[in-house]
Amino acid sequence: MDITAHSTALTAPAQRAAHWNRVIAETYFPLHLTYRDARSFTGTLERREMGQVSLSRLCTEPLQYERLPDHISHTREEEYLVTIPRRSPVEFHQLGRQVRCDPGGFILERGDEPYRFSYGAANELTVLKISKRMLAEKLRDPDRFCARIIDAGSGLPALFSAMMGQLQVLPETEARAAAILGRQTVEVLALALEGNTEDGEAGVRTAVRAGHLRRAEHVIRQNLSNTALSPEYVADACGISKRYLHELFSDTNKTVSQFIREERLIAARDVIGASRHLPMAEIAYRFGFSDQAQFSRLFKALFGLTPTDWRRQAGDA
Repeated sequence: MDITAHSTALTAPAQRAAHWNRVIAETYFPLHLTYRDARSFTGTLERREMGQVSLSRLCTEPLQYERLPDHISHTREEEYLVTIPRRSPVEFHQLGRQVRCDPGGFILERGDEPYRFSYGAANELTVLKISKRMLAEKLRDPDRFCARIIDAGSGLPALFSAMMGQLQVLPETEARAAAILGRQTVEVLALALEGNTEDGEAGVRTAVRAGHLRRAEHVIRQNLSNTALSPEYVADACGISKRYLHELFSDTNKTVSQFIREERLIAARDVIGASRHLPMAEIAYRFGFSDQAQFSRLFKALFGLTPTDWRRQAGDA
């Protein structure tokens, strides 16, 4: 696990603003920073790379961050920041929403949309950086949770917040554990957000329809290695017609078969990363891919790497 630390302590006052702008851009993405007094500004940042996510602890004087349209025009991959204020409130404005998040809550920020984020008192922030694709694998339409306050006072949000704090003291030598815990953290985050869905946010889907869709997705995820898994199997398991099942998945902009294939590829990817010596052909077959060439082609189309390259990257994490 790579740990990177930054501080303004050894930076000359005249260079502090430029130095901190670079630190923030390298850790998250380019942002416009506004300081109360750039010359006297102080800050520290520690970043931990945990597989496909990064976790950082940011301690600074009052500061304002702005994600501007010019920044977004150069974005290659959509990413989120999940921010937990620890010492003082933060103000956040995005997508026409303006919220104040006190310590004891957290917010989700879209990196592909302009925003303004600030705090008027010295603060400590815990920040999780995650790709949109990774979170969307676990949570449908994550954008609906952006610029909303998630109360972390109890339940799964509290568990997520506590995990973020505990992972900040994970020893640097625990690289393999860090990658696994990074994936598990994303799963807890998805569960915490899903449990905070507000009435009406499902749009045209009724609560019953959304419940049927969640049930169908659950059946699929529990049967990824079942050779009988198909739209007919899922419909029978859920007690609904195949036609209605296809209608449910039309809300997700995917067919049932596409969802099954992607979930199998995700499961295969996780096994590849965790089991270095298990043959690729065995993993592919376990998740319904009898043609290894086709498996490799579909895997690369979804994740941007071949299964072999993915395993090599996971081993280096």
